[in-house]
Amino acid sequence: MKDDGDGYLWDVQGLQKLFPLKTGLLQSFMGRERFVHAVNEISFRIRRGEILGMVGESGCGKTTTGRLLVALEAPTSGTMHFDGTEITELGDAEMKGFRRRVQMIFQDPYESLNPRFTVLDTVGEPLVVHSVTDSLEERENIVARALEHSELKPASEFFHRYPHELSGGQRQRVSIARAIVLRPEFIVADEPVSMLDVSIRAGIMNLMLNLRDEFDLTFLFISHDVAVTRYMSDRIAVMYLGRIVEMGDTESVIKNPLHPYTHALLSAVPVPDPKHKHGRVKITGEISSPIDLPPGCSFHPRCPYAKDICEQVKPELREITKGHYAECHFAGELGLEAALEETAST
Repeated sequence: MKDDGDGYLWDVQGLQKLFPLKTGLLQSFMGRERFVHAVNEISFRIRRGEILGMVGESGCGKTTTGRLLVALEAPTSGTMHFDGTEITELGDAEMKGFRRRVQMIFQDPYESLNPRFTVLDTVGEPLVVHSVTDSLEERENIVARALEHSELKPASEFFHRYPHELSGGQRQRVSIARAIVLRPEFIVADEPVSMLDVSIRAGIMNLMLNLRDEFDLTFLFISHDVAVTRYMSDRIAVMYLGRIVEMGDTESVIKNPLHPYTHALLSAVPVPDPKHKHGRVKITGEISSPIDLPPGCSFHPRCPYAKDICEQVKPELREITKGHYAECHFAGELGLEAALEETAST
């Protein structure tokens, strides 16, 4: 997959992450080591200042992809260029500089904060690790600004609170403050609102959008919720079984899905209108094992449109319309909207 033009912060090509399974002595001796294919040779780019949404079912490889981008996991193969530099080749000193430029907001604010740290300790820890300042007063000022940017005001009232003294929304705002305190260029937001009450999700999402504009941040926004991803993202990448099966501008993917799996995801989104005829795309069976991947198209065992070629030949992620990619032999030929209308009428 190739894109024209400059301004890309990330250029990822052929990224793969395999997790080895524990095997018996005999299997190891015979060379039958088995792997979980968490991320299976994916390629994508992220523009500066862009929010790329990554959506799919649990276990499809979204979180592993995010962890690879912030170097919490090492790739099995592939290249990851950040601002033109291959990060897998960085030495220890260079890696520390890279880690200052990228941060991650984790899914569960109840687990991602140390219960023994105050808010001041939690948000200030990256400043200590990266030796930003030796002055306690300056450190408190930097932490205060990060908390206020995260809409925890006045910041001084939160300095000496512990996580158990905060609400879920406040904890996630502390996590966001910790992520921005070093003024990074790139943030992976891994399901940042899925553990929060519905009533406060919009506030957290709007906060991240405001921070993107204020600090010119670039995001990888990971979610299983199509509606949330649509609200947050400039482009969407749909993952299935470790592969990106569709990618394009958000509205193009939402209004004109080219892959049957994307269409199935969209058909499951509830519409707040009792008169709306909302059909469900009929996909059968369970998601295939990431250990023993099916031949050909990874989705073909569940696809209602699968043909012989789908079982035998792996499709490429190709550009169907300008900027809109799909990994399907029949992308753009399936008449998915007509199929949905037919399903809705039955």
